[in-house]
Amino acid sequence: MKAIALDGPAGAGKSTMAKLLAKELGYIYVDTGALYRAIAYYALTRSADMHDEKAVTAMLAGTQIELRFVDREQRVFLNGVDVSGKIRTEAVSMAASAVSALPAVRAFLLQLQRDIAAKNDVVMDGRDIGTVVLPNADVKIFLTASVQERARRRYEELIAKGMTADYDEVLADMEKRDFDDSNRAVAPLKPAEDSVTVDTTGLDMEQSIERLKVVINGRV
Repeated sequence: MKAIALDGPAGAGKSTMAKLLAKELGYIYVDTGALYRAIAYYALTRSADMHDEKAVTAMLAGTQIELRFVDREQRVFLNGVDVSGKIRTEAVSMAASAVSALPAVRAFLLQLQRDIAAKNDVVMDGRDIGTVVLPNADVKIFLTASVQERARRRYEELIAKGMTADYDEVLADMEKRDFDDSNRAVAPLKPAEDSVTVDTTGLDMEQSIERLKVVINGRV
């Protein structure tokens, strides 16, 4: 099986680009962030303290998360219910950053991610795919862009979905999430030593994809 690990900060376009690359390559796309979002969503519905590891660990005992692939499209099921559309809010994004810092949560999801990669050719994106989840991935890419660019993209995405958004608030949330993800004690966001960093600041989607394909074609 072949594995492409795509890591990077929030708003870098990992999910969109990974999905497109997987389709072109005929691989399975695995959005690991959706797994953390599912746990965050469940914690929010139960009014759990995202920073209380004991409370979240107790919650995990009754939690079943499953990725199902329908026509090679990923759907996220939480305790048998499809929550794919419910986990994409800003509130869930911030909560996901909090719960992802908890060792118990990362351990809970680690084997699930590895099992998927063991059975399929995958493009897997997240924060620690190349460093922790798939350290032997065939290709490791650290995808990034300036925080201002990433905030602009996220703001425009929210507006396009008909949601109310304020750019300054989106930027502040992005900066906080960058700090939290990069400074957490377990599996902090950082490039793998053998990864290739691709900065897409100022590039459109087509240009970004072409740059990623150059890296992948040189290594797979």
